[in-house]
Amino acid sequence: MRIQVLGPGCVRCDTLSRNTSEAVASLGLDADVEEVADIAEIVRRGIMATPALVVDDEVVLSGRVPTASHVRELLAARI
Repeated sequence: MRIQVLGPGCVRCDTLSRNTSEAVASLGLDADVEEVADIAEIVRRGIMATPALVVDDEVVLSGRVPTASHVRELLAARI
């Protein structure tokens, strides 16, 4: 599973990254959480509000910071 957090590196992006890493660990997934701060890449994907969560090249969340348990639910639905 390929998981990316897209955003300019703000506090909200860091929180989403932490919550996502926590969800990955709690599910025991073999996945790394990659942070993407390249604005050109974010725009190319059509992201209009950051942070965004991308799983296997599909934007699953944008513009808000979910709790770790919500991220866990999002990821569990994809395994």
